[in-house]
Amino acid sequence: MPVGIFRVCLVVITAIVNHPLLFPKENGTVPENTEEIIRKMKEREESLRLEKLRLEQEIAHQEATQKTLEKAAEVVEESKEEKVRWDMWTALSMVIFLLIELWRQDFQEGIWQDTGGEEDDMAVLGKAFKGVAFPDKAVLASFYEKRILGTTGDMARMREMVEGFADDLLEALRSVCNRDADMEVEDCMGVGSMYENWRVRKPFVCDLIVPFAPPEPYCFRSQTWCSGDSFPPDEQGYGTIKVCRADEDVTGCICDKTKLGEDMLCLLHSQANTTRPSSEMEDLLCFKNTQYLDADQVMKWFQIAVTKAWNRISHKYEFDLSFSLLDSPGALKIKFRSGKSIAFNLTPVVQYENSDVYFISHFPWSGLAADLPSSTHWFLTFAVYERRFIQLVSKMLPANACHVSCLQILSFLHGKQCSLTGPSGLTNYHLKTVMLHLLQARPSQDWAPEKLEARLQDMLKFLEKCLHEKKLYHFFIGNRKVPAELGFPIIFQRAEPLNLFRPFVLHRDVYRKTVDTFHEMLRNMSALINEYTVHIPLAHTNGIHKESL
Repeated sequence: MPVGIFRVCLVVITAIVNHPLLFPKENGTVPENTEEIIRKMKEREESLRLEKLRLEQEIAHQEATQKTLEKAAEVVEESKEEKVRWDMWTALSMVIFLLIELWRQDFQEGIWQDTGGEEDDMAVLGKAFKGVAFPDKAVLASFYEKRILGTTGDMARMREMVEGFADDLLEALRSVCNRDADMEVEDCMGVGSMYENWRVRKPFVCDLIVPFAPPEPYCFRSQTWCSGDSFPPDEQGYGTIKVCRADEDVTGCICDKTKLGEDMLCLLHSQANTTRPSSEMEDLLCFKNTQYLDADQVMKWFQIAVTKAWNRISHKYEFDLSFSLLDSPGALKIKFRSGKSIAFNLTPVVQYENSDVYFISHFPWSGLAADLPSSTHWFLTFAVYERRFIQLVSKMLPANACHVSCLQILSFLHGKQCSLTGPSGLTNYHLKTVMLHLLQARPSQDWAPEKLEARLQDMLKFLEKCLHEKKLYHFFIGNRKVPAELGFPIIFQRAEPLNLFRPFVLHRDVYRKTVDTFHEMLRNMSALINEYTVHIPLAHTNGIHKESL
């Protein structure tokens, strides 16, 4: 019974609790929650739509970027293929050019040995010779005898006088120098046209070179453009001179070539030996803060030393001595009381190793080193070997050979033409180089005196060809046919040939002036020669004609 009453009461309570009218406010919030949900759903839908648009824009941007990258990759690939093709064509062109150049050089070496007689020579005359009236043998012989041959005696007397005075001046120079601190001066040597007997135009100028060396314990160590290190084209033919201690091995240790760390020390060279005070190196005529010999410092030292030496011996002579050019170390002029003067060049040089090749800072007689790359660059002169080569070849030529006569006539004509139309890029050194090449190429019998006309034409043709090609190679550098009797250094024989006409490639105005002067000289050649032989008696000229016939 009690259990039944409990069950009835539980049912009644449950019905009352679940009646909808018992909590009217809670049931009234249902519509409000539904509207909120709908609003949030719309906001969510809008955010999703915006997100979709953003994603679509990003995808489109990525696709565009991808297409751009693909196109760029295609362009790069095409450029690579084109570059490969271009490199192949460039390499092929270079190979073809080198083959042509090698063939041309071989042809150039053998062209003069393949030439025949005088008729063949005349057949290959260049365009510049068309219409040129070339003097005959009789006129050339008369011209040489009357206008050139007579200067030989004057040159001999002048050489003797200048050499005697130069020896006395250098002896005085040694006496005024400090043997422990100043450079040591050796005996002078004569070089150039005056000592090769082909100087024709006045005033006569003797060229003397004076080797000098540093005081003990120092020595010179030289480096040339063909010693292995790379030199730019404008520095070919030059070298540098380093002042070192005699016990310093600069070639066997890398401490002078690489930068050692602060905590590293060379076991061969102490710090005291590798670093010397700047003032000490300047006293040794080096460029500031370097060990390289400075040409400007050498010039100043030499001019001061020559001035002191002259002051010591000037009382012995009845003439005055002065410098004719202040930008040349030893361009001197002797002035006599009568008003006459004698000019000569006394130029300091540095010997290259144990050879007769010398480093020279100034070329007063040829103008080859007019523009040095810097004052620490020195030009190399082979003047001693050139003189020896001419002497050696002259012994194998017929008596009274015409090689010197050809050079003298050509030098006279060119100098006379330059006096009329102004200077050109050609120098007497270029003309001598032409003669040296032909001396080596032509058989000895071709230089007989009666072949003066033919050999002079050869020199003119060779010079015309070199001007046309803008190539005249130095006779010794790169020439492997130099006679072994000369003892010429092999390093220069194996070097690349040095083009003396390279300035014509860089300066077209000078080249055009030079070519015009050469052509004008050819046209005026007969007139110039006849002008200086017009005084010759007619009977004498007829006699020469009869002898030639």
